Amino acid sequence: MTEFLDLEAQDGVRMPWNVVPGTKQEASNCIVPVSAMYTPIKAFPNMPMLPYAPLRCRTCRAILNPFSIVDFAAKIWICPFCFQRNHFPPHYASISDDNLPAELFPQYTTIEYESSGETVSSVPSVFMFVLDTCIIEEEIAFLKSALSQAVDLLPDNSLVGLITYGTFVHVHELGFGQIPKTFVFKGSKDVSKDQLLEQMNFFLKKPKPPTGVIAGARDGLSTESISRFLLPKSECEFALNSVLEELQKDPWAVPADQRAPRCTGTALSIAASLLGACVPGSGARILAFVGGPSTEGPGAIVSKNLSEPIRSHKDLDKDSAPHFHKAVKFYEGLSKQLVHQGHVLDLFACALDQVGIAEIKVAVEKTGGLVVLAESFGHSVFKDSLKRVFSGEYDLGLASNGIFEINCSKDIKVQGVIGPCASLEKKGPLCSDTVIGQGNTSAWKMCGFDKATTLSLIFEIVKKETSDATVQSASNQFYFQFLTYYQNSSGQMRLRVTTLSRRWVAGPGSIQDLIAGFDQEAAAAVMARLVSFKMENEAEFDPIRWLDKSLIHLCSRFGDYQKDTPSSFSLSPRFSIFPQFIFHLRRSQFVQVFNNSPDETAYFRMILNRENVANSVVMIQPSLISYTFHSAPEPVLLDVAAIAADRILLLDAYFTVVIFHGATIAQWRKAGYHNQPEHQAFAQLLQAPRDDVDATIKERFPVPRLVICDQHGSQARFLLAKLNPSATYNTESPLPGGDIIFTDDVSFEVFLDHLQRLTVQ
Repeated sequence: MTEFLDLEAQDGVRMPWNVVPGTKQEASNCIVPVSAMYTPIKAFPNMPMLPYAPLRCRTCRAILNPFSIVDFAAKIWICPFCFQRNHFPPHYASISDDNLPAELFPQYTTIEYESSGETVSSVPSVFMFVLDTCIIEEEIAFLKSALSQAVDLLPDNSLVGLITYGTFVHVHELGFGQIPKTFVFKGSKDVSKDQLLEQMNFFLKKPKPPTGVIAGARDGLSTESISRFLLPKSECEFALNSVLEELQKDPWAVPADQRAPRCTGTALSIAASLLGACVPGSGARILAFVGGPSTEGPGAIVSKNLSEPIRSHKDLDKDSAPHFHKAVKFYEGLSKQLVHQGHVLDLFACALDQVGIAEIKVAVEKTGGLVVLAESFGHSVFKDSLKRVFSGEYDLGLASNGIFEINCSKDIKVQGVIGPCASLEKKGPLCSDTVIGQGNTSAWKMCGFDKATTLSLIFEIVKKETSDATVQSASNQFYFQFLTYYQNSSGQMRLRVTTLSRRWVAGPGSIQDLIAGFDQEAAAAVMARLVSFKMENEAEFDPIRWLDKSLIHLCSRFGDYQKDTPSSFSLSPRFSIFPQFIFHLRRSQFVQVFNNSPDETAYFRMILNRENVANSVVMIQPSLISYTFHSAPEPVLLDVAAIAADRILLLDAYFTVVIFHGATIAQWRKAGYHNQPEHQAFAQLLQAPRDDVDATIKERFPVPRLVICDQHGSQARFLLAKLNPSATYNTESPLPGGDIIFTDDVSFEVFLDHLQRLTVQ
């Protein structure tokens, strides 16, 4: 395991197969696709920063890297991707074996270039706040206080705009300081960009140009007309705070049998058009704060009548959700517009009901936006997450305007990327015919991402069988190069280059090599993204069956057994935890949509699709730590047998963190023993999991929900739902002081038993 973590610490890459199956047939026999989980701008303390432009191959445009073959006498380098011979330019004249440029150092497989000419720091960051006012007074008060804190944390030079919406959309003219002034648009009608500019008097002083696209101060708009709506924070802080202070609930009366008329789609569309006209190409973010379902205008998810329920998973399966496809189509259009402008949509959804995340998902994911789902604007999940977006401590490291490109050896093609990005439709010989995620391209736009954002890259091996053994030994390396151009949080343009080499094997005897290079955590993360993608995009797809078949094929290929004797079955340590990951993945919220709304499922999958391997594994198979008087905190199996009366359990399921007090501990706590000086040890035992939780919560975005519960209490369900049901109501003798789970789900032991029987057939 450690060597895979070392590779991640050097390049930000985890691959399920670190020794790659070398032919098309071998790769399809391996079940888990040849793929990589890559974190494009992971923070590396020792990574060199080169102050000059990179050297590119003249045919395939790959960048000079440690795997290039260099002839120092002739000053020539050979590209490992297309074998083209390239001459070094004159300023490399002094290079030699003992005087290498940094990009040829063998340990610098990941390196960053900053080209001095390309600073765009003159463009400050832009934040457009879009607030829902169809919420109760109490929620409005919570939202006001959270926003005024957020505005305080913004850099002084960042541009700020404000839109509030309910039945109508109000665009606030913050630059008009004397009295509050707003432009009002009807919520039920979509407004085009031209109508918007016309109605907001953008062409009063400077007439509209007869042709061409209106794009910012360079193309057709005067700077003073832009600064009516987008002002530096230092200039508009007073105006903004006074608007926020006077913010009130949407004034239009709502009949008792109806939902509030909320036009989320129209408001987001106006925000996108306004930013597109004023600041195209800058790293602008729309921060949408939504407090309920959209019922008006384009993108509505439900009608105003309360007699019509909001769509459930069952409605989506039976295709009986009348608004769903129309809303998704609207948000697909919006996402294209935002990606074209280079802007990001962040969504903060705080409501007890669904708000339409399942529909808005496409726009948030393609622009790389952040998403937070909570029950109220007063909930710590929302308040702490919003602070994390702007505060310097545990900085997210937000970057913008990214372009991500892949180059690889000619025997490999790219099927696509699953993650927060949008295809740039750069077709070429690298593209596979099979498309998974954002495919048919070798370049992707990443409007917004941070230092933890992780893409899942899916490859296809196209090499046919090789009969010639000599060829194999000569060059048995596959090369991959990932390029990320981006603008960092301080506004400089950077280019991050990661070049990898992986050995490939084929033919008889290659199985041991494949096993030695198998990273089961990365494989679980890739399979989770794949199964989520298939569930959303393939009709009649049965996820449980697909996962089971994949696992059985994998075990029968890589397990050790004699035919038809299940007891002889064993897996190498490299594979041994993988069946457990699949068992928990089958029971996870990504696959089991029962008891989750479409919004929650969409939210969980959006976060799965952007997190790194370590975090994904926690989502699939939560970690469980036990605290007792007798021993130091230690990890225990995720099993109902871990529950004991004198134990505290800490469950980290990524989205929720549960501190579970056993029955005896709970009784002592209620009796107040921890407040008595002679029971100091008990007070420390109660405090230990709290301290560990605080450390976890600080580093995580969105901030997880903390649940503190007691054995046999109602909230204990948060823990019980995740445990392996080894003791159920059918079990003969449950453990004393332990617990049982009321379920008919199979336990891991039964699952493993069936797996062994089916594998050895």
